[in-house]
Amino acid sequence: MSFGDQAMPEEEPASSEAAAAPRAQRAPGVPGAPGAPGAPGAHGEVNGSAAPAADHAAPADVADPLDVLARERDEYLLALQRTQADFENYRKRIARQQEEQAARASQHLVEKLLPVLDALDLAENHLQESLDVSEGAKALHASRAMLMDILSREGLERVDQPEVPFDPSVHDAVAHADGEGGPGGETMVEEVLRSGYRWKGQVLRPAMVRVQG
Repeated sequence: MSFGDQAMPEEEPASSEAAAAPRAQRAPGVPGAPGAPGAPGAHGEVNGSAAPAADHAAPADVADPLDVLARERDEYLLALQRTQADFENYRKRIARQQEEQAARASQHLVEKLLPVLDALDLAENHLQESLDVSEGAKALHASRAMLMDILSREGLERVDQPEVPFDPSVHDAVAHADGEGGPGGETMVEEVLRSGYRWKGQVLRPAMVRVQG
């Protein structure tokens, strides 16, 4: 048998599945194939554009408008209360200062009137010693009594009591008389030489006295 007559070995035909796979990869028109329209690329692209990202999660600390309004309301209310308290303290302080200024002004006025009262006291003592009952003496006595009454109602107190224990806060001892004094040798006021005065509880002038004991 010649070489030309020798039978060539027959090639086995490729299986239908093996042949179909390359054709599917190379067919761009087949949906889902690489490069086909609508098929995702290597990086999740569709039709050459990025795929839509996942929805962003809503923030967990979103403030409630009602809570914000409530906090602002509380802050304004607290500020108003502080302002009201400050104003009330200011009003009380001003009122107290005005009262103190009025008290000091009236005290200064009364202090200036003390020499007038001393002169009226001397005139009164002279009239009593002379037993003068004329109209002028009566007018002087009435004027002195009226002035003392007005000042007493405003807060003036007269310190002119004899035979009382000596009190250095309201008495100024300018003379000393012989004697045993009070019980247990206590120093006593024997005579008031010049009256003293208090104004609303505060000593304006101590009384000049002669003490005993």
